[in-house]
Amino acid sequence: MEYVESTLDLIFSFWVGLAILSIFVIKGAVVFVPQNMAYVVERFGKYNTTMEAGLNILIPFIDNVAYKRTLKEQATDVPSQSAITRDNISLVVDGVLYLKVLDPYKASYGVDDYIYAVTQLAQTTMRSEIGQMDLDKTFEERESLNTNIVSSINEAAGPWGVQVLRYEIKDIEPPRSILDAMERQMKAEREKRAVILESEGQRQSSINVAEGEKQAQVLNAEADKTEQILNAEGEAKAILAVADAKAKALKIIGSIANTAEGQRAIQLELAGDAIEAKKEIAKESSVVLLSDGQTQATNMVAEAMAIISTLNKKE
Repeated sequence: MEYVESTLDLIFSFWVGLAILSIFVIKGAVVFVPQNMAYVVERFGKYNTTMEAGLNILIPFIDNVAYKRTLKEQATDVPSQSAITRDNISLVVDGVLYLKVLDPYKASYGVDDYIYAVTQLAQTTMRSEIGQMDLDKTFEERESLNTNIVSSINEAAGPWGVQVLRYEIKDIEPPRSILDAMERQMKAEREKRAVILESEGQRQSSINVAEGEKQAQVLNAEADKTEQILNAEGEAKAILAVADAKAKALKIIGSIANTAEGQRAIQLELAGDAIEAKKEIAKESSVVLLSDGQTQATNMVAEAMAIISTLNKKE
């Protein structure tokens, strides 16, 4: 009886152990690869396959995941380093490198550490590119410098299964003496621009004032011209009006003078004018020459009437 019980216990333990072993085997055989990841599988120490995202099966105790490579874009700092420009100025430059694994097999077997290798390549390439440029160009053509570095790195990183997407220079630090000289230069440039802008403003202001005075003179001349024209036109119209009035008056006088009454009126007017003329002469001179017996004003009137009578008789 005891023998049977021990046998059953042994069998139960066997199946329990087998179940546990099966669980571990299945767990080791089934591999879930995350998205944007790639597993490099080796069989007996030799490359076998590359597992992509999703469910994958391994042969337990035979296949082994040797490398796990991310396919995401990676950013890594490029340590600060010294570089000498073409005009022999020492600079301290650092940057950021953005890269991506395109071939997990090459990234695993083509190089020991692709991030370290690309970083070192970026440093050497950056020193080489800066050595071909003057100091001023390193600041002005930073974008071109980044592009040249990326192009040079990708040519060398092809066998590593890695692509450098872009390279950005974070900081370029020249020596303190150069910084002071550049600061003085920028200050001088700013002062120069300020003087130029001020002179341009004064010149433009003078031009504007001159233009304003010129326009004012032109407008004044135009106003004077217009005023003179209007005055001349007014005087001409006045003269024409006076002449027309005189012509009309003379026409009326002439038409009346052709009658007997008109002739008498004219004679009376002439006699009156003669008397007035004598009066004016008497005012201006203490000696007045008169005809015989004509010392009184009544005699002067009688003389005028006699003249008129004589004229009427002649007619």
